[in-house]
Amino acid sequence: MEKIRPADSQSNVAEFSVSEISGALKRTVEDRFGHVRVRGEVSGYRGPHSSGHAYFALKDDRSRLEAVIWRGVFSKLKFLPQEGLEIIVTGKLTTYPGSSKYQIVIESVEPAGAGALMALLEERKKKLAAEGLFEDSRKKPIPFMPRVIGVVTSPTGAVIRDIIHRISDRFPVHVLVWPVRVQGETTGDEVSNAVAGFNALPEGGPLPRPDLVIVARGGGSLEDLWGFNDEAVVRAVAASDIPVISAVGHETDWTLIDLVADRRAPTPTGAAEMAVPVKADLEASVARLSARLKGAISREGDRKRQTLQALSRALPSPDQLLALPRRRFDEAAGRLGRALTAATQRKRLTFNGVRLSPGTLERRLGEVRRRTAASGERLPGVFLALVRAQRTRFDRDAARVSPTALRQRIVHWRDRLAQAERRADTQVAMQLKQGHASADQAMRLAKSLSHEGVLERGFALVRGPDDLPIKRARNIQPGLELQIQFADGTTRAVAASDGRKVAASPKKPKPSDKGPRDQGSLF
Repeated sequence: MEKIRPADSQSNVAEFSVSEISGALKRTVEDRFGHVRVRGEVSGYRGPHSSGHAYFALKDDRSRLEAVIWRGVFSKLKFLPQEGLEIIVTGKLTTYPGSSKYQIVIESVEPAGAGALMALLEERKKKLAAEGLFEDSRKKPIPFMPRVIGVVTSPTGAVIRDIIHRISDRFPVHVLVWPVRVQGETTGDEVSNAVAGFNALPEGGPLPRPDLVIVARGGGSLEDLWGFNDEAVVRAVAASDIPVISAVGHETDWTLIDLVADRRAPTPTGAAEMAVPVKADLEASVARLSARLKGAISREGDRKRQTLQALSRALPSPDQLLALPRRRFDEAAGRLGRALTAATQRKRLTFNGVRLSPGTLERRLGEVRRRTAASGERLPGVFLALVRAQRTRFDRDAARVSPTALRQRIVHWRDRLAQAERRADTQVAMQLKQGHASADQAMRLAKSLSHEGVLERGFALVRGPDDLPIKRARNIQPGLELQIQFADGTTRAVAASDGRKVAASPKKPKPSDKGPRDQGSLF
C-alpha cells in the first residue's frame, strides 16, 4: 500500500485516500472469500433492469446481503429468482466502492423453498379466505360519480400528489386525506383505524362522509408492503360500508388488501381513474345523446306527418261525404210542400166539422173550472213537499260544507304555493349561476383573443401618425413619426435612414388602445 505523506510534520501516521481504502477493502473481501454459496430469501426483486442486469437482496431473519446478476449471466440462468422465494446462490463476494456496500455477484441460482414471510402470507390468506372475506359476493359496486373521496396514504409522498392531480384532470371532486405511515410496524393499525374512521363519519356532519375510499402506497419489497397484509387491515376493509379501492404497490405487487377490497387498481394513478369519470367525456356523451334525441323527435314528427298525409289521401272528399245527406234533404224538402197542403186540408175538414154553440162552451168552461179547482186543492200539498225536499237537500249540503274541510283545502293550496315559490327561487338561482358561468367564459375568451396577451410576451405594436398599424417594414419612410405600443405603455419614435432609432418619452396608453382593433404586425 502506497504512502501519501505524513499528515503532520509531528506525526508518523500515514494518510490514505478514500479510493485506496475502498480498493484495499475490495481486494481483502475478494481474496478472503472468493466463491461462496449463500442461502437467503429474495427481497426487492423487480425483474431485469433496462440495462439487462438484475438487482435485489438476499435476507434472513437478522441480516441482508445485496445481490446482482449481470446481463450475460441472467440470460443463461435456468431458474430465475422470485420475490419472497428462498434460494441458494453461488457467486463471488465483492464490494461496491461507490456506496460503501458489499454485495455478491451471482453466477448460478437454485431454489431452496418458500421464504418465511411468503409462508406466513399464504397461511394468513388461507385463513381469511376460509372465513369468506375474499368472496366476490361481499364486494360493493364503486359509485359512478362520487362527491367526496377519502384517501388513506402518506401525506408527504408522491402518491397523494398523483391521485389529486389525476382526479383534478378528470373530474374535480372533494378529496379528504387521512395521513398514515405506509411502512413500518404501525402501518396495519393506522390503516385499519383510518378506514374505520372514514366509516364512522356521520352523514351531514361538519366533515363530509366519503362516498369512496382509496388505500394507496407506492411500490416496494415484500417487507415494505407487509403492513398491508395485516389481518386488522383486511378485516377493517371487509367491514367497511364505504366501497374501497386498493392501490398498493405496482402492477406486479399484491397484498391481502387487494383480495378483500371492492376493486384493485394496478397503480395509485389507476385508482384515481377508476374513482371518477372524465368530465369532458360525460359532457360529450350528453351532447351526443341530446343531438340524437332531437334528431329522433324530428324524424318521428316527419314520419307522423307523412302518415297523416297518406291517411288524408285515403279519406273521401267533402262532396262525397255530403252527397247522400244532401239527397235526403232534397227529397224531404220536396215532400214538405205536399205534406203541408195535406195537413191544411185535414185541419180545415176538422174545423168545419166542429159546431160551436153556447152549451158546448159552457161544458168546456165547466171542465176547465173543475180541473182548476182540483189543481188548487193539490197545490198546498205539493208546495209543502217541495219545501221539505229543498230543506233536506240544504241540510245535506250544509253537513258537507264545514270549516275543517275549508281549512284543509287552504293548507293544501298554501303548501303547493310555497313549493312553487321554492322551485321558482331555485330556478332563478340556477339561471343566474349559468349566466355568471357564461359571462366568465366569455371574459376568458376575450382575454385570450386580445392582443394585450401577445404584448405581455415581449412583442410590440407599431402605428403610424394616423394611428393605424403598420404591417410591413417597407411602409416606414425615413423621418416618419411612429408610435410603438408595449405591454406597459406607448413610446414615440422617428424612423432614421441609417437604421438609428430616435425615441421620445413614453406615454400612457390611451383608453382607445384597450378596445378591440386591427392588431397589425407584431414583432
